[in-house]
Amino acid sequence: MPHADLKYSPDLSFDPQAMFAAIEHTILAHDSASGDCKCRGYPAEASNHTHLLIEISMLAKPHRDANFTRALRDAIAAAVKNHLQQSCYISLAITYSDAMYLTDQHEI
Repeated sequence: MPHADLKYSPDLSFDPQAMFAAIEHTILAHDSASGDCKCRGYPAEASNHTHLLIEISMLAKPHRDANFTRALRDAIAAAVKNHLQQSCYISLAITYSDAMYLTDQHEI
């Protein structure tokens, strides 16, 4: 189950829910077994320069190699840009969790 965190300057105007959906759709298009993407948005209280930082974390898997990561990075960047109506700096990081990372679900 991937995670996507968006951290952005308070002057950046976009629909976070639409961007979350675009990121999840893009990840699933590249890796249909990845599952739901837990997304969170963090608008900064203060900042300089209009910017968006996207941090994607996923579990390490054999097929998630450098070529996969580059293709996914470029596809997410393109999908995100479709949701931006103003100029800004964009940073995007895809990282992989190690074998000690636990992903679980608590249900009542």
